[in-house]
Amino acid sequence: MSELGEAIQTYLQDLARAGNSEHTVKAYATDLGEFLEFLSPPEAVPPHPREVDVLTLREWMLWLYNRSNSAVTIRRKLAAVRGLFRFLSREGIVATNVAKLVRTPKAPKKLPDVMTAEQVNTLIDGVAANRLERPHPARDRAIFELLYGCGLRVSELAGLNLQDLDRSEHWLRVRGKGRKERQTPLPGKAAQALERYLADRPVQRDEPAVFLNHHGRRLTPRGISMILKFYSTYLTGDPSLHPHGLRHAFATHLLADGADLRAIQELLGHARLSTTQKYTQVSLTDLMAVYDKAHPKAHGKA
Repeated sequence: MSELGEAIQTYLQDLARAGNSEHTVKAYATDLGEFLEFLSPPEAVPPHPREVDVLTLREWMLWLYNRSNSAVTIRRKLAAVRGLFRFLSREGIVATNVAKLVRTPKAPKKLPDVMTAEQVNTLIDGVAANRLERPHPARDRAIFELLYGCGLRVSELAGLNLQDLDRSEHWLRVRGKGRKERQTPLPGKAAQALERYLADRPVQRDEPAVFLNHHGRRLTPRGISMILKFYSTYLTGDPSLHPHGLRHAFATHLLADGADLRAIQELLGHARLSTTQKYTQVSLTDLMAVYDKAHPKAHGKA
């Protein structure tokens, strides 16, 4: 293995030891593997990490752009490379984090597309009706109810253990980004759906996970995403639903009903209020649409 390849493997091991999730480490491994691929032309050895300079990184970013990667994707991949060189600088393998000298591509500002409360409820009611005759209808409904009712990230839902549930007081202990824990209230419908599922959940003494797959093991974030895609495709004709869409809907609907922005920040587990404020933009956009449609002055009427 080349010195750059070994450096990447050492960095990934360091990420895992630091407590980063398996999903995060895999994502970094994919992005850094692609970076190594770019620097490994046929029958040539990749450069030593000290030989990677700003020009090399700019050529790599152009290569990514020519492969139709979006600005958002390139930003993510650059963040992975910056993390690698920050680690190598700390270990004394390189003199400086050269990736910090590369300008980050500007990402287009895009507001999240948010389903209405009626659309979400219709979808969840369709899941509850079990017209698709799925093998685990109680589990699937509980997944939808918790994603929308609690605003959880898909990784947080997959990471829930039985000991994280306070079923009598209706609270969840959620482990968010950076292993930060928070307490999240469990609303009525979500609590009822969860109880129905737990009554059917197979007893697996060596598996602490709340949500299990058909093998009786922990359901992965990818597995949850596939469940949502299946139902959305067959119940609404839209295969694009992602778990984060229900999280967006949770926050936007709370804000529209008058919830305090800082309270929503706490519920979502956002470190910065500015991250939560994007939902304000969504609500204002919806408000302007209502105004333009209904107000007599919106179209220059007398």
